[in-house]
Amino acid sequence: MTTDDAEPLPPIRVPHGELPAETLDKLIESFVLREGTDYGEREVTLDTKVAQVRRQLDRGDIEIMFDPNTESVNIVVAKTGRRVL
Repeated sequence: MTTDDAEPLPPIRVPHGELPAETLDKLIESFVLREGTDYGEREVTLDTKVAQVRRQLDRGDIEIMFDPNTESVNIVVAKTGRRVL
């Protein structure tokens, strides 16, 4: 954590391929559950949504970022300019 007078630290990109499979699965599940489950008229299962997020990570559309200031992890749109559907 930073103190009030310290400069905030920049987020750190976490290569998803370097995480243990179980850790990556739990991180994706946590992200999906945190983002909600209302996908419109069609019901989407947790397993389907997790698979979709994993494919987006594999394609480089999204990436995992660690914020050392809040000690939190999030999945965000990659800065590659590619559009996430």
